[in-house]
Amino acid sequence: MDDDGARPARHRIRVTGTVQGVGFRPFVYREAAALGLSGVVGNDARGVLIEAQGPSAALQELARRVRDQPPPLARVVDVRVEALDLEAGAVGFVITASRSGGPATSPVGVDTAACAACLAEVDDPDDRRHRYPFTNCTDCGPRYTIVRSVPYDRPATTMAGFTMCATCQREYDDPGDRRFHAQPNACPTCGPQLTWRRPDGAARAEGESALDAAAAALRSGAVVAVKGVGGYHLAVDAGDAAAVADLRRRKARDDKPFAVMAVDLVGARALGHLDAAAEAALTDPRRPIVLVPRRDDAPVADGVAPGLPEVGLLLPYSPLHHLLLGEVGRPLVMTSGNRSDEPIAHDDDDAVARLGPLVDGLLTHDRPIHIRCDDSVGRSTATGVRLLRRSRGFAPEPLSLPRRAPRPVLAVGAELKSTVAVAWDDTVVASHHIGDLEHLAAHRSFLQAIDHLLGLYDVTPEVVAHDLHPEYLSTKLALDLDLPLLGVQHHHAHVASCLVEHGRTEPVLGLAFDGTGYGPDGTLWGGEYLVADLERSRRVGHLRTLPLPGGAGAIREPWRVAAAWRHAAGLAPEPPPSVDPGLADGVGRLVAAGQGPTTSSMGRLFDALGSLVTGRVRATYEAQAAIELEALARSVERSGTPGPGSGEARPAERAGAWSGTTDVRWEGAAEGGDPAPDAAVGPAALSSGPRREEVAVLDPGALVGRVVEEMAAGSAPSEVAARAHQALGDGVAALAVELAGRHGLGTVVLTGGVFQNAVLSQIVGDALRASGLEVLEHHRVPCNDGGISIGQAAIAAAST
Repeated sequence: MDDDGARPARHRIRVTGTVQGVGFRPFVYREAAALGLSGVVGNDARGVLIEAQGPSAALQELARRVRDQPPPLARVVDVRVEALDLEAGAVGFVITASRSGGPATSPVGVDTAACAACLAEVDDPDDRRHRYPFTNCTDCGPRYTIVRSVPYDRPATTMAGFTMCATCQREYDDPGDRRFHAQPNACPTCGPQLTWRRPDGAARAEGESALDAAAAALRSGAVVAVKGVGGYHLAVDAGDAAAVADLRRRKARDDKPFAVMAVDLVGARALGHLDAAAEAALTDPRRPIVLVPRRDDAPVADGVAPGLPEVGLLLPYSPLHHLLLGEVGRPLVMTSGNRSDEPIAHDDDDAVARLGPLVDGLLTHDRPIHIRCDDSVGRSTATGVRLLRRSRGFAPEPLSLPRRAPRPVLAVGAELKSTVAVAWDDTVVASHHIGDLEHLAAHRSFLQAIDHLLGLYDVTPEVVAHDLHPEYLSTKLALDLDLPLLGVQHHHAHVASCLVEHGRTEPVLGLAFDGTGYGPDGTLWGGEYLVADLERSRRVGHLRTLPLPGGAGAIREPWRVAAAWRHAAGLAPEPPPSVDPGLADGVGRLVAAGQGPTTSSMGRLFDALGSLVTGRVRATYEAQAAIELEALARSVERSGTPGPGSGEARPAERAGAWSGTTDVRWEGAAEGGDPAPDAAVGPAALSSGPRREEVAVLDPGALVGRVVEEMAAGSAPSEVAARAHQALGDGVAALAVELAGRHGLGTVVLTGGVFQNAVLSQIVGDALRASGLEVLEHHRVPCNDGGISIGQAAIAAAST
């Protein structure tokens, strides 16, 4: 060490990011001790604060290790070093008690799966935690779902009611132990315990006997509620067709797919075709559900995912799941513990009230869950795993705002797949998945999520960003708050959410395709080409508009949308034979008269095509006809090789394309462009001021006619589905290339729930990239309405 490096100094090191509840203070303690430094480390409302004294070179090395080699679960955002005066008599290094006060800006850690070391203890007959379902350490276990406030210490969590035994306390106090300052630390002597309950809540067995009872019930075909990390699951033997059917009947969930938990990765490989990205996601500590192509010989009942070629897989992420799957020895359906579309149950009394009538028993425990957090969901695609639902394991991990927020923002999201978000400075934090706000229970959860986020981060919002739709419950809540409001157009928020994910601010061409979004003109948008940045957007193209016969009824009954599109293509409605003739006549009259709310929705077009090809009359879950149409398209193999996204089929060559089945016409925009708040401003593509400009209209009428013709001729539905995807994707991409050129843009964003469709995404993305355009797609932020609050927050940050 040179003379300068040996010179004594004292530094204050401020660390921000996800650095609480992840073993950061023990890590700093060990590193400082190894470097021969004295001083202190502690949590406060902003993160971790270190004051260390010793040789200058050792202090610099400590700062480097903190920044570059943090604990596995930590996410360091910033390390700032400040020189202090030397302190006389400083000896040793200690961890201090957490300090309260000041704004709470330190991110709360996410819930993570049990680590290998903890599972080894659970499986070791000689270990004191053998078969203990709540084993954890500083590198794993619950965080977000148990924390009540920050700084993150045991008294601020739902573990506050469990006093550590002497042995656990020694682990907690020992700097050399893996559980040094592990806040949820517990063991069979002092920690939470399992209970097996009857449907009415009466306790029937405790501890190991409770686990045995639940496993026996599952092996016998029973429906069991299992209390996990973020809430309850409803579980059955995934290979038992009768049990799966019984669960569907009890939960009133006719067709929507169930997730399946495999014992381990080997078991998952027996259920689905896994590529490297899917395997990495399944084994990641975040443990999402991953949608993958199902194996033909998978030992799961057809009723798990009726009519679909994919299965949603996940691996055990808590010691309780690990033990239960091991005892049953079979894959288990693990679906959200709720009735269809309600929030997941997480409170024990609520679980007995809501789930008791649905199950044969409840495997529960006495560690409270403070905030419910459903499983995250991803999908394996050709470009990697994309998040469709960002919840447990990902929320509330912060994202960086591309444009700093000058004042704190609350963004209340949309109506479906609801999330809320708070933003301040250069940070946005989105909540867990809440659900559809049309349900009262979800609305309560929505309010709880807002209070929880604002409380955790000590944020007092000064502006509330909301959707333009006046009937959304989230909009009505925003209007009830005594705060300045910023209405954000739905599809602009979609584009902005993708810009946040990629850290971009420049104008782009955004393709925002979804089911429904309120347009500034009062119509229902959903097939939009927008020139947009984080501040403004302008509509430069859209799907052909048509009226929805029966309004919301057309969403539930896609044959109605099919009738409207047939009419638009110059064909008679011809409803399916199973439709009541009186209803069919009524819808026919609505279609002929052009009555119903006007929409440019690409999601509704896919519903119509799905109904025409599959015969789907009524959807039992959102976008069912469209999802079944995509499933058919993916079943068309190219040269016998599984195609896009891990084993599925890309329809391009073998299916062939129908050239000329989409048309583009140009219509003049109204003087002044779109109404505020989407007035056009900014650089060339977003120049301000009154304007008259042509807007492109993509018309797939001929494509609809071709689908009808092919189905009438007896063509294979899978071939028709594949060709329809290819023709529509080609038309979508061709118009995007034209618009990007007209507006001098080199980047295209693909966003909105329709781009959950892997076939369409690949066709459009490949065509755009082949034309020399950069394509931004979603991976970490959902492209569906689960990302709307993030986009709203970013727009509010850039606009205030």
